[in-house]
Amino acid sequence: MLILADNWKDYELIDMGNGEKLERWGDIVLRRPDPQVVWPMEKEWALWKNPHGHYHRSNRGGGHWEHKKRYPEKWVINYKNLKFNIKPTGFKHTGLFPEQAANWDWMIDKIKGAKRPIRVLNLFAYTGGATVACASAGAEVCHVDAAKGMVTWAKENIETSGLQNQTVRFIVDDVVKFVEREIRRGRKYDAIIMDPPSYGRGPKGEVWKIEDKLFDFVKLCMDVLSDDPLFFLINSYTTGFSPIVLENVLSTTIGKKVKGGKIYGGEVGIPASRDGKILPCGIFGRWER
Repeated sequence: MLILADNWKDYELIDMGNGEKLERWGDIVLRRPDPQVVWPMEKEWALWKNPHGHYHRSNRGGGHWEHKKRYPEKWVINYKNLKFNIKPTGFKHTGLFPEQAANWDWMIDKIKGAKRPIRVLNLFAYTGGATVACASAGAEVCHVDAAKGMVTWAKENIETSGLQNQTVRFIVDDVVKFVEREIRRGRKYDAIIMDPPSYGRGPKGEVWKIEDKLFDFVKLCMDVLSDDPLFFLINSYTTGFSPIVLENVLSTTIGKKVKGGKIYGGEVGIPASRDGKILPCGIFGRWER
């Protein structure tokens, strides 16, 4: 299955080629590397040569932004009624993965369709795209990430979206230790979202490797799942991982715990406006009621 983030107005994937993509974020055009773009650029037309910012990779790792036109350090873009703060970072990222809009729409529909209060646990939650989406649909959200700067950014996104009166808990912690504590407290959630990195470290040096830790962590999360769960979503950007891996993880955890429901996986993509080519942007696995 392929799901597309094709309902954007403030974001546009304009073109791709030669390991790079050309994007519009509001009124700002950025040129960034993307390892999935292995085909050649058909033509380096004017906008390729003159974006606002061009991120150059370094042979020593990392890279830097070349500022070709003046643009703000931070600006806001909208997705429907959601608002996000965009800030290009030293690691080429902007603070938002626009392809995830395909998942936000699904979450919002599930939460609104439930017609009951829903508690969501968002793990490895980054700058809170899913947190904002779920809060906008009326859910109570717990947002957990090990990076304090990302959690601060997520708070800004909630405030910018005018959702500061929604119940959102922001937690800076190692996700495994946090879930273990929630189990001891007896706290339950109706929906769980996770976007685990391939490799990472918690605030106290805890090591995460997805191939070693994912199954055990999803299994652990079964103990914070309510008796009437709504959905469970796993996103992954790990090279070489198949959506079938995520389907199998879900079928051997929530598939055994909860009767009924549907498990499926697939790829997430964004179509380029110039020629309609799809940029692959990771995979997902879903269980839904």
